[in-house]
Amino acid sequence: MIIWLDGALMPIGEARISPLDHGLVVGDGVFETLRVYDGVPFAWRRHYERLAVSAAGLGLDIPASEVLRHAADAVLDANALREARVRVTVTGGPAPPGSSRGGAVPTAFVVATAVDAPAARADVVVVPWSRNERGACAGLKTISYAENVRALAFAEARGAHEAMFLNTRDELCEATGSNVFVVRDGVARTPPATSGCLLGVTRALLIVASESCDVAVEEATLSLADLRDADEAFLSSTVREVQPIATVDGVPLRSAPGPVSERLAAAFTELRRHDLDP
Repeated sequence: MIIWLDGALMPIGEARISPLDHGLVVGDGVFETLRVYDGVPFAWRRHYERLAVSAAGLGLDIPASEVLRHAADAVLDANALREARVRVTVTGGPAPPGSSRGGAVPTAFVVATAVDAPAARADVVVVPWSRNERGACAGLKTISYAENVRALAFAEARGAHEAMFLNTRDELCEATGSNVFVVRDGVARTPPATSGCLLGVTRALLIVASESCDVAVEEATLSLADLRDADEAFLSSTVREVQPIATVDGVPLRSAPGPVSERLAAAFTELRRHDLDP
């Protein structure tokens, strides 16, 4: 595997990151994962803008969009990848032990891997831990993913594909790597930013795509009961695109996929085929 690290392409076995890098030591960093279709990273502008928002939330400098895009294209070419996922990561860089960055220069790297097709449907479980909608990192895509790792392991131990979080107000928030949409009476509803969720790029594009398929999509505060009683529900993410939810805590939903999920999935597919940087 060939990666890009701080301006240079190199075999992954030759890549060196300091043991004092703030990303490794304290999880100080941000990242974006982009789906690659036929060699082109999808929705680059939106992903870079979100990377910049996350970095600003941490007070972290990141390379310019054109620098990272050139790196992503170079990595894809070097690995001869056409259908893939590419991950862009920026960390706080080498710093003194502790929480202070101490004037460190950020570390940036880009990695690309082949992508596997997601499961046709997802079983989800609700985990016993909450998202803190008032936390300093709420709504930011940081590399501090230990909470997600723990939650996903909890779900997988119960035979599920994804773990669902409520927030501290017991409102539906998000899953470990995806947003959630709940459909009732033909209307798709998804938690707002105030829930503490990360505002996904695919989530935003589904709202755009809904206008072309005559589906009403709303941001709304939702409860766990809303999910469990849904006519249908689905997850959205860069790799999942639209993935119907089959069961919640082992209990089947009414339909998976349902008609609204199918229409939105088709509209999203048409959108990305028409424009790779919407």
